[in-house]
Amino acid sequence: MQTSAKEKKPPLFRLIYRIVKQVFPKYRLIGTENLPAEPCVIVGNHAQMYGPVAAELYMPRKQAIWCVGEMMDRKEVPAYAFRDFWSMKPKAFRWFFRLASHLIAPLAPYILNNAHTVPVWHDTRVLTTFRKSVELLNAGSDIVIFPEKNEPYNGILWQFQEHFADLAAVYYRKTGKALRFVPMYIAPRLSEIHFGPSVLYHPDAPNREETARICSAMKESITALAVSLPQHVVIPYYNLPKNRYPLNTDGTPAGTASAEDPES
Repeated sequence: MQTSAKEKKPPLFRLIYRIVKQVFPKYRLIGTENLPAEPCVIVGNHAQMYGPVAAELYMPRKQAIWCVGEMMDRKEVPAYAFRDFWSMKPKAFRWFFRLASHLIAPLAPYILNNAHTVPVWHDTRVLTTFRKSVELLNAGSDIVIFPEKNEPYNGILWQFQEHFADLAAVYYRKTGKALRFVPMYIAPRLSEIHFGPSVLYHPDAPNREETARICSAMKESITALAVSLPQHVVIPYYNLPKNRYPLNTDGTPAGTASAEDPES
């Protein structure tokens, strides 16, 4: 765990961390030569809980992970957790997952607020997200982002929320430095994390075009990393029934139902 004397973690969190690291699979890191010398933004597939947990445990350098703000607020956890994690579970079992969403409400914010995270908001508080991210980059930490949302894209990824790439413009205005984005594919069934070649932000280009270019480049690169590997089951962003998990060689979407229209 990346913990200095200045950021001593509470004993309970250190215990939870050790337990998780004991039971969570060890991941091999492949392609770390693609990480630039300077701090960067690492963009990966969410793979449900596997992506954030693997990033917290196994990133090769100092890092901070963008984490949805609702999961860091005890009052907001139950509604968000059920909607985002479990609303597509079979109807007969949804009562259990509604209960689970309340049971995790005390623990989730405790863990996430003590882990290496940056709260992400989708209102005016996003300015705090960007400001904190710039501070961390300047202090030598990479920023890890899992930008998928509930909209199928291909057999590997779900569609991205594009505005994560706006961090590059904020960083450039604050520092005069062009930020690099590194694609990352997390393959839980292979116990591997793969990094691809970085993409450099172009400050002279229109910001909207740059946001779209970086977002597209990350999706294409992560997909290419996935399909280059031996055949394996992809853990999709959304918590679909396991019989709907795609293969990395399958070009069909990972899912077609939305959280607002779950299948029974």
